[in-house]
Amino acid sequence: MTGEIVKSREGEVGRVSLARKNALNALTMPMCEAMIAALLEWRADPAVKAVILDHADQVRGFCAGGDVAMVRRAVLEDGGAAGRVFFMTEYRLNHLLFTFPKPVIAFMDGVTMGGGVGLAMPAVIRVATENTLFAMPEGAIGLFPDVGAGYYLPRLPGQIGKFLALTGARLDGAECLWAGIATHYCASDDLAEAKELIAKEPGAAEEILRDLASPAPAARLAGNAALINSLFAPDTLEGIIAALEADDGKWAGKELKAVTSKCPTTAKVALRQFVSAPGTFAEEMAREYALAARMIARHDFVEGVRAVLVDKDGKPKWKPAHAEAVTEEMLDAIFAPLPAGEAWTPLEA
Repeated sequence: MTGEIVKSREGEVGRVSLARKNALNALTMPMCEAMIAALLEWRADPAVKAVILDHADQVRGFCAGGDVAMVRRAVLEDGGAAGRVFFMTEYRLNHLLFTFPKPVIAFMDGVTMGGGVGLAMPAVIRVATENTLFAMPEGAIGLFPDVGAGYYLPRLPGQIGKFLALTGARLDGAECLWAGIATHYCASDDLAEAKELIAKEPGAAEEILRDLASPAPAARLAGNAALINSLFAPDTLEGIIAALEADDGKWAGKELKAVTSKCPTTAKVALRQFVSAPGTFAEEMAREYALAARMIARHDFVEGVRAVLVDKDGKPKWKPAHAEAVTEEMLDAIFAPLPAGEAWTPLEA
């Protein structure tokens, strides 16, 4: 078991704690493989009644995402073969969590972004705290909302999913609860007690968390729900940008800047995910794997990761640079099925 994953058994509960301290638990291949191994072991063990996902005490966040810097290096060195292997494994982990036959309880304490969202959202119980910081920031690195986001985001109320996908907005714990991303809200100081009680009686996890719940503050995002539902209603990026430009309010101006600073191709890929969502989670993961295989090979991914994580200048040069230049033909090529033998497949049952 990698030192970046701590596996333990506490009563009738299996527990996986992410412990990659220096990278806010950004997921690596060994971390994904270690979690898959633990989950498969517990799936087959009748003595394990539930699984807890959380972060180790010495780490400030739940999971900041996938190790996209590694994927970028793979693209530059070998055309992305190692990156595709990583996404195959990560998406298999996402699917394993989604289909896991025993309750999974995710404690979204701290940063929960990208790959961390892929770990938390399949859980039947998702606990937010005052430290939660939730986002899908892929537009800033030229990727796309993945790890199942094409399944989860369209199912959020109103136009919240589009808003998150196009702006990369960061939600706090109260906003996660309001949006239905989290199922419970607890003070971080109460999490240790919650986990201890759940380990003793996993079947009562819902009641335990309800009893320990803290009143969530007012969700700031709720105050802008009407604007989000109106301005992000169009199905096209051009339509959303036009709606934001036509609104002279301060909030619309801020979100217009957020949308137009992100990769235009990423935004259009995300919007097509909304209008043509597959029926099952497995179908979505297969589609997202094909998207990932193509998106990491594009200039925008290499450039976006450079701007955010390598040179950290925050000045990516997207190609194309404007929404109008991202054509339907380009999107058709990105969304085309992979050749036979290259497609994503779930783990064998």
